Amino acid sequence: MKTTAPGDTAPRTTPPRTAARRTTAARTTAVRTAAARTAALAAVVVTIGLLPWLSGKDAALSVLRARSAEQVATEEALTAIRDDLGLGAGPLTLLGRWTAGVLQGDLGVSWVSGTEVLPSVLLGLGVSLALMGASLAVALLVALALCTGTVVRGARGTLRRGGTGGAPAAMLASVPEFLLATVLLIALGVWLGLLPTSGWQGPSSMVLPALAMGVPAGGLLGRLVDDALPAVFAERWVALWRASGVSPWRIACAALRRSMPAIVPQFGLVGVGLTGGAVAVETVFAVPGIGRTALGAAKAQDLPLLQGAVLALLVLGLTAGVLSHLVRARLLGPGLRDAALALPAPPRAPAGRAARTVPVVLAGLLTAGTGWGLLRDPFTVDVTARLSAPSWAHPLGTDGLGRDVLARLGHGAAATVGVALAVCLISCLFALAVGFLPSLSAGAADIANALPPVIVGILVAAALGPGTAGASVAVALISWPPLAAHASALVQETRAAGFLTAQKAIGSTPWWILTRHILPAVAGPVGRHALLRLPGIALALASLGFLGLGAQPPAPEWGLLLDESRAYVERAPWAALAPAAALALLAGFAVSLSSVTAPGRRTGTVPAGVAA
Repeated sequence: MKTTAPGDTAPRTTPPRTAARRTTAARTTAVRTAAARTAALAAVVVTIGLLPWLSGKDAALSVLRARSAEQVATEEALTAIRDDLGLGAGPLTLLGRWTAGVLQGDLGVSWVSGTEVLPSVLLGLGVSLALMGASLAVALLVALALCTGTVVRGARGTLRRGGTGGAPAAMLASVPEFLLATVLLIALGVWLGLLPTSGWQGPSSMVLPALAMGVPAGGLLGRLVDDALPAVFAERWVALWRASGVSPWRIACAALRRSMPAIVPQFGLVGVGLTGGAVAVETVFAVPGIGRTALGAAKAQDLPLLQGAVLALLVLGLTAGVLSHLVRARLLGPGLRDAALALPAPPRAPAGRAARTVPVVLAGLLTAGTGWGLLRDPFTVDVTARLSAPSWAHPLGTDGLGRDVLARLGHGAAATVGVALAVCLISCLFALAVGFLPSLSAGAADIANALPPVIVGILVAAALGPGTAGASVAVALISWPPLAAHASALVQETRAAGFLTAQKAIGSTPWWILTRHILPAVAGPVGRHALLRLPGIALALASLGFLGLGAQPPAPEWGLLLDESRAYVERAPWAALAPAAALALLAGFAVSLSSVTAPGRRTGTVPAGVAA
């Protein structure tokens, strides 16, 4: 087997025994990943099958209310429904019957409508896949626009290390999807009448939902690509190409291709999240997608429809996970197999004065606003001043009940930021831990990412009850997969660097290699990625609170402020813009601070004697 490592001029021969060991290891990894996916899939299916019993609610009563809200819930009516649905047989019997039907291609019959589940699931999945494609197109355009400056400067050799660290991209990623959807609906749909505001009539119906979901997703992907590019432009081959007269255009294309392996899993995760996690946007625009179908089935405890919808999301998540891993392996080529990759992390130059000023300014704005709001009462209701415009008495105006928006914003900062930060930290630490076990974590990550937050929230609330604790657990359960995928990709690439082979040859211990080279190369990018997701975690917690599964009114929580202001965003936009601006400032502060304080990465410095 012949391979050529970067910087080598002659082919290098891989010993047959080494090749055989790598083939065996690859097969073992594939078997472990498949087993992990199967176990995670079975665990989710069983949990969903137990939903009526976990929730403690009478499934017959929920189905009765869903079938006919006016019908009196007499004991005779409930008994008839239990006999019709076979609830007396118990959860395991029902789960066994459903599994046997799935193996035969039958997803059962809806408990509410009495129609076949499979056509409803296929219809919702088709709508969501079309919307996902349009949203990804928007996201790619946004991501390309955000990282164009870095690509151009890097290809020309004028890229300066340090900087704001993509704060604009982080602010875009923190835009609440449901708020953006509402604003687009009012501005482009109602005021200008340019596009349909609800339903699913054709391609024109995809424009507004795709913009609402694609812009935040593009901010996230653009930030990740922009974070990976400086490391690529610092590799030796870029300097050699530039010295050889290769055009900046070819260098830029090659650099983008080189930066993609660590980012490709994120594209798959984002795509699946856009399919099943777009419940709020689908609700705003009345889009009959798979996420909205699953949410409606969960509320009505329509178990067959819920199981079918979630199964479709899980299969989609597994498919996207497998495809992203195959694409990533194809992009890396033989370099990953033969431990011939360049080091992925160059040392950082100290940030300039302008870069250090950005987090200070953003932190000052957040602190000033929070402190000013804490001096006011967030619960005082004044119906005579409802929806008042900003004034000296109410600097940010009032909401629909006449409560001071500034006061509610300040008092909600601790709960919103504190809980989100705790969930973010737990997710980051867990992702770093499982990133070293990709064969076991990949399957579970694909399954967890395919579940919409609201569905997980309903399952967790059924076991723990509604509240902030249950919502935190639910969000933590689905927040770690993107971070784990990022960590796993970086661990694999760092382990495949030829420099680590030299470290082993000179007698470096595994602990030294782990703590001095692998962890520093992985922890920095994953930590910045986690900070980028902090506002999204806060919004996920808020969305669960809106559905009655998390923080409850009249708590002054930022996400709840956004949800409450949607009904009158046209008349009083300041009530929605205040928490949205606070989340954007939080995102910009977190990312710019991480860029300034990120330590130099030691894996980018090859000790004397090893470079030879």
